[in-house]
Amino acid sequence: MRTTLSTPQPVSRIPNTFRALRHYNYRVWFIRQTISLSGSWMQTMAQQVLVYRLTGSAAALGFISFIGLIPLIPFSLWGGSLTDRFPKRDVILWAQVAMMIQALLLSWLTWSGRVQVWHVYALSLLLSAVNAVDLPARQAFTVDMVEGKDDLTNAIGLNSAMFNAARALGPALAGLVVAAIGEGPAFFFNALTFVPVILALLAMRNLPQSSHAPQTHSTVKHILEG
Repeated sequence: MRTTLSTPQPVSRIPNTFRALRHYNYRVWFIRQTISLSGSWMQTMAQQVLVYRLTGSAAALGFISFIGLIPLIPFSLWGGSLTDRFPKRDVILWAQVAMMIQALLLSWLTWSGRVQVWHVYALSLLLSAVNAVDLPARQAFTVDMVEGKDDLTNAIGLNSAMFNAARALGPALAGLVVAAIGEGPAFFFNALTFVPVILALLAMRNLPQSSHAPQTHSTVKHILEG
């Protein structure tokens, strides 16, 4: 008697690919943060075009990139301390507001024709400092939005996909906007992309209650302990 082996049917991996999106908080975050990251990359590209238009110097483009590295270590350490000591959503919320104000100010200076290269340098330094504070909180916040080890792993993978998609889309949009209507509108559009993220943070529900014990030592000591 011959036994016939049945061929196993392929299992669709599509649901598992996006399984973290079944969590409401992460779903609203993922969609709106993708929009905001695209706007941030759009501003980065438009900022480089603006610096070159103001100076005509390739060295100035290198300097604007170098400025973005200056606050990275000290402010990211401070951001990690803030993330441990205060609710992560509050840290992210205020950082998003600060970045929106920075984009609005850069847009106004550019649109009004008052912008000078030192304005761009100073605002770029400010943006880098806020980003350095925001990044540790955003990375840790994923744990609060997603429950379960498998879903958390999936969310981390989706975060990488979100970043890379925005990195491709943002500069392309910047090229279209800058070529059509200039750098100022590109900065303004970036400012608008922070609104969905702020609304998403305010709309989140049932987040884990973080217990932050009273701190009896200084922030510097807390950073050193970390």
